[in-house]
Amino acid sequence: MTKIPGKVRVAAVGDLHFGRTEYGPPIRRLFGEVVEQADVLALCGDLTDTGEPEEARALARVLAGVNIPTVAVLGNHDYHANKTAEVSRILCESGVHVLDGSSYEVFGVGFAGVKGFAGGFGRGALGPWGEELIKAFVQEALNEALKLETALARLRTERRVVLLHYSPIEGTVEGEPKEIYCYLGSSRLEEPLGRYPVDAVFHGHAHHGQPEGRTRTDVPVYNVSLSLLQRLHPEGRPFRILELPVNGGPPD
Repeated sequence: MTKIPGKVRVAAVGDLHFGRTEYGPPIRRLFGEVVEQADVLALCGDLTDTGEPEEARALARVLAGVNIPTVAVLGNHDYHANKTAEVSRILCESGVHVLDGSSYEVFGVGFAGVKGFAGGFGRGALGPWGEELIKAFVQEALNEALKLETALARLRTERRVVLLHYSPIEGTVEGEPKEIYCYLGSSRLEEPLGRYPVDAVFHGHAHHGQPEGRTRTDVPVYNVSLSLLQRLHPEGRPFRILELPVNGGPPD
């Protein structure tokens, strides 16, 4: 791939659910296209289907052929087997920078990432009132928002991109049944996005949502769930490319 001076191209996709038999060959083709068209690969959670280490190892073998920097967050499926530490270790050993309240800088672009959490949006957001379990649920969303803010505060790069699994806004989950909006994201994740300069946000999780929306402070938010992108572009590339202007750009 020819590098473009002064620009960095980020290819983003989520919800690979690697481990489903039918997903193996399509994911290999997807990564092949990414390497040809992008400078950085961003993965937005649900990288495995059930969170088992053997799924992570299989994915790592495929990622071995991706010779561009790769950054990722985990999703709720990656947590299912309660083996996230091992899943993260396997992916990190394959060269993936797995973010969880942390940041990664490459080619003048800073990435801040957390999984995020549920809880709903706006006036429909769950409040910390009543039973201790409800308070703990809301606190988890607050904790994820705080981790995101901490990661953003560390960045000193010219450009900043946020990776999430859960959505920070209602706009990109529209199209899903309204009854499950509260399980697809949380407005609390939006709050740090208004306190730090952010060029774009990528998330997955809402397989039937909308491809893009904006925060209250006009930050673009992109839903890059693989199944959504495949449905919208059946003959096109199943990932989103974001092109960012930077001083210098990636090396040739």
